[in-house]
Amino acid sequence: MPNSSSESNDKPPSALQPLPQIGISEILGLVELLISKGGREDIYKLANELQMELGDTLTVIRAAELLGLVNTPGGDVVNEPLGEKVSKSKINARKAIIKEQLVKIPVFAGVLGFLQEKEDHQATRDQLLEKLAELIPNENSEQTFSTLVNWGRYAELFGYNDDSQTFYLDSNP
Repeated sequence: MPNSSSESNDKPPSALQPLPQIGISEILGLVELLISKGGREDIYKLANELQMELGDTLTVIRAAELLGLVNTPGGDVVNEPLGEKVSKSKINARKAIIKEQLVKIPVFAGVLGFLQEKEDHQATRDQLLEKLAELIPNENSEQTFSTLVNWGRYAELFGYNDDSQTFYLDSNP
């Protein structure tokens, strides 16, 4: 859920929420499917239609909720106005909306602050894994790293060079 209070970058917030291990394309696919259903669907019917295990469906829903694109009142999943806006937007506008949402997520804000403090705004993969272990100590840093790269690349917030294993700010957020 978006947090209206701003987090300080000089110390990691306590009890950061882990990132769902799912790609942006699955999240956007969920939003599109909901629009085709009038913006609302029962979670169990959705899982059945997607031919996914309920747990996997819930992971996609949780990720979309984290980005502020859907809400889950009762046993339904409902598109939020932002989800509707994303679905109607062209690719660059979608990326900008997702980027705005990412910087509100504490783990992204923590990594953003970490990179902004570095003179060259980049870190090695190992340095970032250490930072993720500090930010979300009870989560698998490798999985969090993978989601961070996937979502961050899509939104053009972060970049990652596989050859040099360097993680960097893609642009000035």
